[in-house]
Amino acid sequence: MLRALIILLPLALTIYAFIDCLNTPEDEVKHLPKVAWVFIILLFWVVGPVVWLAAGKARRAPAGGRTPSEWPRRNRTTWVAPDDNPDFLKSLKAETPKDEALPDDREADLRRREEEAERREGGAGPDDSAPPTAS
Repeated sequence: MLRALIILLPLALTIYAFIDCLNTPEDEVKHLPKVAWVFIILLFWVVGPVVWLAAGKARRAPAGGRTPSEWPRRNRTTWVAPDDNPDFLKSLKAETPKDEALPDDREADLRRREEEAERREGGAGPDDSAPPTAS
């Protein structure tokens, strides 16, 4: 188990440093060109990634939101709860008349279907307007 850890830990560190180096913009790379850092990370398996993480990259927040994680922060608006949001409340008021009419429409449809079922059971055709007789 310890032998596997001795191999996997430097390998994971190398992969992380390699991907970090590739994703770093050229103007944030310190001391050497980016291509040189890639070769150092890959050739010097254990030392290269440690040197890259310690001295190869400017560790500061980029100005202007250049990283994907900062894009939403620039355009973020303050959050408003739904019960304090006037647009949301207006949309609720616009939907209320439709919702209130819905049960009435359902009841009328249910009554119509019950009447049709009673006519079919009573033997009356759909054109007969006489109610079926109760037995």
